[in-house]
Amino acid sequence: MADTARARKLSERIQQVVAQMLDTRIKDPRLGFVTVTDVRVTGDLQHADVFYTVLGDDAARTDTAAALESAKGVIRSEVGKQTGIRLTPSLDFHLDALPDTSAQLDAALLEAARRDREVAALAAQASFAGDADPYKKADDEADED
Repeated sequence: MADTARARKLSERIQQVVAQMLDTRIKDPRLGFVTVTDVRVTGDLQHADVFYTVLGDDAARTDTAAALESAKGVIRSEVGKQTGIRLTPSLDFHLDALPDTSAQLDAALLEAARRDREVAALAAQASFAGDADPYKKADDEADED
C-alpha cells in the first residue's frame, strides 16, 4: 500500500502531464477549452480519476467527453513515460460539477440577500401593534394599590 504523500505527488504529476497533453499533443477538433481541475489516485496507485471543466454549453461538454475518451490511451502512455512508475494507473475522465455547484450557490446567496433587504425594508416601516412599551413599571404598580 502506498503512502498518501506518494499518491498526492503522483496525482499532481498526472494533472500536469494531462494538462500539457491536452494543450500541445491532442489535436481532436471535438476537444473544447478544457481545464484539468483535480486528479485523485487510489491508494494502490492503480487508478486515477481526472476531473475537468469545459467552457461552453452541453454540446461542447459531450464533444469534449468523447474526445477525451478516444485519447485516453495516448494520454495514459504519456503519463507512464513521464512518471516512470512500474504500473501506469488507468485513467477515467469525469466532468467536474464544481462550476455548476458554485453557480447554484451564487444564485442562492443573491436570493437570500434580496429577501434580507425586503425584511429590513418591512422592519423599518413597522410600528408597534399595541403600546410602545407593553411592560409594567414600578410606578404603575403603586397606582393600582
